[in-house]
Amino acid sequence: MKCWFLLFCLFIGAYLPTHAKLSVDDPGQRLLVGHSLARYTGPENSDFSTVSSSSAFQSLNRDVPNLGTSPNAIWLRLPIKNNTQQDLDFLLEIAYPLLDEIELYSPSENGAYQSIKLGEHQNFSSRKYKVANYVFDIHLPRKSEKVFFLRIKSTEQVILPIYLSSKRQFVRQMNSDSLLSGIYIGIVFIMAIYNLFLFFSVRERGYLYYVLYVACAGITQMGIKGYSFQYLWPSWPYFATKGPIIFGCLSGLFALLFAGSFLRLSKNAPRSRPIITIFIAFFVSGTILALIGQTQLAFFVMQVTTGAGSLFVLYLSYRIMISGYKPAKYFVYGWTVLLLGSVVFLLKDYGILDYNNFTSNAVQIASVIEMALLSFGLAYSINILKQENEEAYNRELAISQENARLISEQNVILEQKVGERTRELTESNTSLQTTLEHLKEAQSQLVEAEKMASLGQLTAGVAHEINNPINFVTANITPLKRDINMIWATLDEVERIAFNPDISDNEKQVQIKKFKDDLDIDYLKTEVDFLLQGMGDGAHRTAEIVKSLRIFSRVDEDTLKFADINEGLASTLVILNSLINNSIEVEKNYGNLPRVECYAGKLNQVFMNIITNAVYAINKKFADDSGGKLSIETGVTADESGIFVKIADNGIGIPENIRDRIFEPFFTTKDVGEGTGLGMSIAYNTIAKHHGKIIVESEEGEGTAFTLHIPIQQRDWHQNNPE
Repeated sequence: MKCWFLLFCLFIGAYLPTHAKLSVDDPGQRLLVGHSLARYTGPENSDFSTVSSSSAFQSLNRDVPNLGTSPNAIWLRLPIKNNTQQDLDFLLEIAYPLLDEIELYSPSENGAYQSIKLGEHQNFSSRKYKVANYVFDIHLPRKSEKVFFLRIKSTEQVILPIYLSSKRQFVRQMNSDSLLSGIYIGIVFIMAIYNLFLFFSVRERGYLYYVLYVACAGITQMGIKGYSFQYLWPSWPYFATKGPIIFGCLSGLFALLFAGSFLRLSKNAPRSRPIITIFIAFFVSGTILALIGQTQLAFFVMQVTTGAGSLFVLYLSYRIMISGYKPAKYFVYGWTVLLLGSVVFLLKDYGILDYNNFTSNAVQIASVIEMALLSFGLAYSINILKQENEEAYNRELAISQENARLISEQNVILEQKVGERTRELTESNTSLQTTLEHLKEAQSQLVEAEKMASLGQLTAGVAHEINNPINFVTANITPLKRDINMIWATLDEVERIAFNPDISDNEKQVQIKKFKDDLDIDYLKTEVDFLLQGMGDGAHRTAEIVKSLRIFSRVDEDTLKFADINEGLASTLVILNSLINNSIEVEKNYGNLPRVECYAGKLNQVFMNIITNAVYAINKKFADDSGGKLSIETGVTADESGIFVKIADNGIGIPENIRDRIFEPFFTTKDVGEGTGLGMSIAYNTIAKHHGKIIVESEEGEGTAFTLHIPIQQRDWHQNNPE
């Protein structure tokens, strides 16, 4: 009996509130304060004076407390101790935007408490910190302890990830959260726009339901993160508390409509339609309840209907999938991923899983995967429908051909007409062949026009490079004007003192020396020299850029001229200076080259295309990190009849399976909008026009080297290679 009593006492002692205070030992900390929070357990609807003097507090003992839903205000106590030797200005951040009211009571210097109130019931513009979460200023004198109180009220579930952090750590975390949410919103926007275009193209209702579902789900997630209130309706607090519930109901409604269209429930599961209609009615009811002010009831209806409806639709999709309808597998996989993400999110809320970036964004991650899978499944479903239509068309075509064969066997005259028609088609084919040749010529002209257009656009971009030295010169004008005015003032003062007959020569010298010392005339001379030198450097740099631009964009494209290849490479690097960032090391090893007979402007275009691709490959591998290397080497070939230009990089390399296609027109491995696929085709044709060759060496993951061989004189090439 004594043993049982001892065990009972130990069990009770383990759950007694500890009221652990929060200690700050480092000015740069970011602390999760959940374990230091204590909840007021006294009478409900108590005022602050009652709460602050009460001892009825129970420690929460959780990193991220989940306090459920409550119609009354929730009071929390947070003791904080500053163990450092300096005064600290921290930020208290409540990273849960779905709170109707949150009020912080902080002690002042005289011991009295002052309160600051935030929440979704106030305009967003009233917040000091324009972020989705609630942020309060916390001042902690050195080696001191303060007790803060929080009053929280919300119609929805109260989850409290609360952080105490320095301003630098807070800004860093806000940037990280904004980046993740921005990526999610961008993906949702792209999904919606892309499938909306598909809807206008194919006029299939499933695409419209999918677009509406994706849009509402995205706005719901934005609302949960607080971005809807921040960006969509910051001056409409009434809608801030209802927006996530309304759009949550609408996303569930459109998800059911999409499921009915995608899974073809009228055909594959006709008996499920009444149940789907009931779920839709509940979602509509939740929306209406939210609009009329029954927010807590609407939230409950939305949660229950979403959970039950999701499980029912998952069951239906699984049954339809095993019955043989292949597109249903995308729905099963997508819905399963979404439910798993929701489970992870809920386990995080109830403290079973740790609160981190993954668990707090689990629903968003799962939602993106689900949207992508449903988009693929929708396309697959449309393809199946298209395939079925094509098969029906082919059957009808086969019947028509059989009828035509029977008719042709019975009518010899028709055979003769077919022969005549065949000869006409042959003549028409000859005409089409001629037209095709003309089209090829037009295509060549299009390639040339595209090349010159891109060249003009890139050359115009050199204005960015010119702006830097020009701005430097402009910035020096004002201080130089000021210094010159001071010099004029010095001359005027010296003249006034020198011509004053009432002052002795010694006194004049003393006054002049004092005036010069006051102006610090020696430093003034040094500063004027420095400003003039800076303006000279800026003007010299501008002249170099303009010279490089003139060399790069030669206008003598139609005639062969002898040109300095090294000079052309140097001008190309100046033009691409803004593209080559500081993280890429450029190694130049120019040989002593003779002047080469060539179309200099066209070769500069080749250099630009190859170097641009090299920089792209380096950035793909290293991004903004250091380690990228671009090397350019020139020299004379072994037989001294030509020169070579080798441009190498340590980027991602070219896969072996596409290495033979890099010179094909319009072939590119870049993303949409990053390249047209004409650059290397133009380079290949330009080198071929110079009777040279391009040698490509590449190892995937290690880098690529392009070696250009160009004859020094074109006439010598013709003599050694007669046609």
